[in-house]
Amino acid sequence: MDKQSRTKNQSSDANQRIINEIANFDPGGVGAVNGNLFGFPHDYDHASTIVVGVPWDVTTSYQDGTCMGPDAILRASPQLDFYDFDNPEAWRQGIYMVPIPAWLLAENRRLRPDAIAIIRDAEQGITPDHNSDLAAALERINQGCRVMSGWVSEQIKVAIQQRKKIIIIGGDHSVPLGALEALSQEYLSFGILHLDAHGDLRHAYEGFTESHASIMFNAMQLPQISKLIQVGIRDISHGEMAFIQQSKGRIVTYLDTQLKQAAYAGLSWQQQCQDIVSNLPEHVYISCDVDGLDPKLCPHTGTPVPGGLNLEEAYCLWREVVRSGRRIIGCDICETGNHEWDGNVSARILYKLFCLMNMPEDPAGEPSDGHYPPS
Repeated sequence: MDKQSRTKNQSSDANQRIINEIANFDPGGVGAVNGNLFGFPHDYDHASTIVVGVPWDVTTSYQDGTCMGPDAILRASPQLDFYDFDNPEAWRQGIYMVPIPAWLLAENRRLRPDAIAIIRDAEQGITPDHNSDLAAALERINQGCRVMSGWVSEQIKVAIQQRKKIIIIGGDHSVPLGALEALSQEYLSFGILHLDAHGDLRHAYEGFTESHASIMFNAMQLPQISKLIQVGIRDISHGEMAFIQQSKGRIVTYLDTQLKQAAYAGLSWQQQCQDIVSNLPEHVYISCDVDGLDPKLCPHTGTPVPGGLNLEEAYCLWREVVRSGRRIIGCDICETGNHEWDGNVSARILYKLFCLMNMPEDPAGEPSDGHYPPS
């Protein structure tokens, strides 16, 4: 047998082995500690959904550590149970996380001290405009952020070409920009449903062109993004509010205090979710910064803020996207802290979004409405 034939047979054997492992997998068994996300037996080829972990928090302006968020989620993921009330058999669709790139984490650690120096000096009124060393450090950071975004974009392009669904996990909230750029080459128009405590609409915050505080400002530079719907915002600047008002309805922001006041007045959360989702176009990208949630859920996030949504409120909102007939084309979960509890909560968010993205269609070809109990 020649070398080419042996290679082909080995590939066929490996493929059959994966198929057998999936067929024999017990989702209710003891969590498999096999290094795979959720302990599932799927590989890249046999998964409907590809997860890209991005270990990056260079521009974090409060507390760092979210560069280890993807690893925290991966470590916690096998501890879940996998019967989902919206989509009980979702696990069969397959979800696979590509290996977290060690080189990117090393680059993050190399650049983080430069960012800390810039942030601390800025607090003293010293800027890169007046200091050549800081200017050189700023350029290194901005270049590093562009390399990171380029890597993410290439990962997403490859997945899309193979007709995979995609989810990004971070890392700080700057990491999805490359994914949004890749999706903008695939879709003529789509909207973002953005859960966050912050507006993230600052222009080059602290001089960092791809700051975690600038992700939605940068996203709005992509003309394919027709709508940005923000939910749970409770820390926002005057400049960001002006940017929203000047968007001529392209950005719609639901402040946390407004949502709470409406609830106190008797408007149900379900009704509020329906109103929020009504602003979205057919194709929807969900961006979840976990600081948009009540801080008790992910207390080690980079910039925690009192207030926010409970987990089931977030699920209700995302479920309404599916019930409305809109299509989720991608997701991100960012700002997860390097802590067992934060990883546990974010792993559950990840699994829920995976389940909603893979909802079965009814005979008419429309997504299931997600009612309890599932039919």
